[in-house]
Amino acid sequence: MKKIGKIIFTVMAVLSPFAGIAQEKDLVQYVNTRQGTDSRFEMSRGNTYPATGMPFGVHLWSPQTGKNGEGWKYQWSEDKIRGFCQSHQCSPWMSDYAVYSLMPMSGELQVDQDERAEKFSHDNEIGKPNYYKVTFDSGVTTEIAPTERGAHMRFSYPSGEPAYLVLDGYTHSAGIDIDPEKRQISGWVDNYRFLNQPDGFRCWFVIQFDKPFEEYGLWENRNNSLMPGKAEGEGEGYGAYVRFKPGTKVQAKAASSYISQEQAELTLSQELGKDRKLEDTKQRGFETWNKLLNRVLVEGGTEEQLRTFYSCLFRANLFSRKFYEIKENGEPYYYSPYDGKVHDGYMYTVNGFWDTFRSQFPLTCILHPTMQGRYMVALLDAQQQCGWLPSWSNPGETGGMIGNHAISLLADAWAKGIRTFNPQRALEAYAHEAMNKGPWGGANGRVLPQDYFCRGYVPYPESGGSTAQTLEYAYDDFCGYQLAKMTGNRFYEDIFARQMYNYRNVFDSSTGFMRGRGRDGKWMEPFDPLAWGGPYCEGNAWHYNWSVFHDVQGLIDLYGSNEKFIAKLDSVFMMPSTIVPGTYGGIIHEMAEMELAGMGQYAHGNQPIQHMPYLYCYAGEPWKTQYWVRQIMDRLYNSGEKGFPGDEDQGGMSSWYVLSAMGIYSVCPGTDEYVIGSPIFRKVTITLENGNKFTIFAENNSPENVYIQSADLNGMELDKNYITYGDINAGGELHLVMGDTPAKDRCTSRYAAPFSLSKRDK
Repeated sequence: MKKIGKIIFTVMAVLSPFAGIAQEKDLVQYVNTRQGTDSRFEMSRGNTYPATGMPFGVHLWSPQTGKNGEGWKYQWSEDKIRGFCQSHQCSPWMSDYAVYSLMPMSGELQVDQDERAEKFSHDNEIGKPNYYKVTFDSGVTTEIAPTERGAHMRFSYPSGEPAYLVLDGYTHSAGIDIDPEKRQISGWVDNYRFLNQPDGFRCWFVIQFDKPFEEYGLWENRNNSLMPGKAEGEGEGYGAYVRFKPGTKVQAKAASSYISQEQAELTLSQELGKDRKLEDTKQRGFETWNKLLNRVLVEGGTEEQLRTFYSCLFRANLFSRKFYEIKENGEPYYYSPYDGKVHDGYMYTVNGFWDTFRSQFPLTCILHPTMQGRYMVALLDAQQQCGWLPSWSNPGETGGMIGNHAISLLADAWAKGIRTFNPQRALEAYAHEAMNKGPWGGANGRVLPQDYFCRGYVPYPESGGSTAQTLEYAYDDFCGYQLAKMTGNRFYEDIFARQMYNYRNVFDSSTGFMRGRGRDGKWMEPFDPLAWGGPYCEGNAWHYNWSVFHDVQGLIDLYGSNEKFIAKLDSVFMMPSTIVPGTYGGIIHEMAEMELAGMGQYAHGNQPIQHMPYLYCYAGEPWKTQYWVRQIMDRLYNSGEKGFPGDEDQGGMSSWYVLSAMGIYSVCPGTDEYVIGSPIFRKVTITLENGNKFTIFAENNSPENVYIQSADLNGMELDKNYITYGDINAGGELHLVMGDTPAKDRCTSRYAAPFSLSKRDK
């Protein structure tokens, strides 16, 4: 019987590429780009905005409700729009760069961003990846369809009133040139938030209109003074305006470049030259997104689950941002946000690896290995250009957050067969990070590297966040060790092998917590595991207890037994959601989000603890993983404006949902394993870049049937709590039988557990 099934499966696998083309579904319809937009400083439900753009696009486009330079570009609670802007923002905490906006209006010309703001209703708004549309209460309609480096827009004005379009150069300086004969506005903006961008950083733009200007001029935003008839100028806070015939529909094609005005014009021709109507660009965007979304075809869920899944899959494919452009001969090249020079090849930016190494990149390895390979080369090129591996680029390096997680990306890619880069060069770059203090923040180089190497931990209070730093450095050193071991580099293998167990040095067996420790070796007192900050980063002891991604068995051994470890895991969910602000001195949004979630001390709204529910699979009770991941997905995510339980963070939180909804999660990037959870859907079909298909079929799946009763991989019993990247990439089927009661005799042995260093050593 199994042999016949295997033959049928093989035939279907051969035919499936053709069947997939014929049966491609409209999945774009399920995406809501406004998911997670009901956010504010005190409470994040995503901190997103309605991004209209292509997968990993250089530029996105968004309506703007906030003031120029504000982090909250678009908030659901606002009822006025100030403009429609070219955007690259990944988080309100990072703000935006290379921005300019366009605002249509009828009647009296208003250039001031407050005065020109127009009222709208969400009922008159559409937010899809390939198309944004809104009609103001005044009757003016804006439509946007994106390309990778530009956009096709249409502004429809009511009859009987003057029809104006205002261009705002946003913050900092701008240069503008209006050419009425060509029906064109071009120029540059240089706005950015962080000061470590290269001198001369600019974004050149060109906007081509299909209707003539009846009037035009420049304006300057310090006092909103108008300069009628002036066609050219530059300075702090410059803008432009044009007037069209009343009642007209105006199409505008826009493109931008970080390299030159000439490249912006070439890009306009490359990406929008053949599209006579906005509908052409809109359709092309639909086809691109729909093809990508169909690569993860889910079946058997509710309408809301489909909307949540594909809205998350959309966000997971927005970051990192492409930062390269295409020459006339089709070759890629880029302006470097690190050294200010132009280089051949690929570059990517806008990503904080602390947020994304855990989920977004492991998902990208599955869906986009070619791009991932280019990314790894770009990482090493960036290191050569700025002297340090990127950790938080926006677009140049900012040094945000903690850890040296570029090595996680590099080791993970190599472990999964993505081997486009020189491992010796990668290890040398990482060794430089691991042994030196960097120039920015806490994530270029290391805080107190001598203390870490000599004492085996970062001391407190000499460094705030010291325990979190120690834990993440130990994991990163494992990744350095792992890459060295996989590539036969004994020198670096020996160096990083000495450091990767350093997590043990901040574990206090008397309290059962990872704790802050002074240079004298004494534990920080007083100690409250509920207190945020101090030796922890955006969390408390309950959150960081589990940050031993590479050696969960070693962490279990510190507790003494599986039973004690599981009891500690259980306590996370059983504890009250009490907030102790600690050194923060007040409630920050991550605390409020944990309290609102109502899942004890489990704080899914931030990254440090998001892998924790999967750790039951290491300690012999995988059914608790299955229960809790379903609880988290069902209770904390939805497709609406309150769609996330915290910051979405460059696809990080979305990717957690996408992977978990499929039934897998990468607890330890740097290995080739994905831990098995509990899929939401009855069937998930992943179409790999190589044409193979991997199917996860969950028989009898339902909201009640969350527990795995049995599992087969390609017809053979699966007696482990994980599958490998190779299993997925080769194609095949993971067949799960689901039930409403835990299967407590299945996959409970140490053999069934995923990778741990200590498991390997025994």
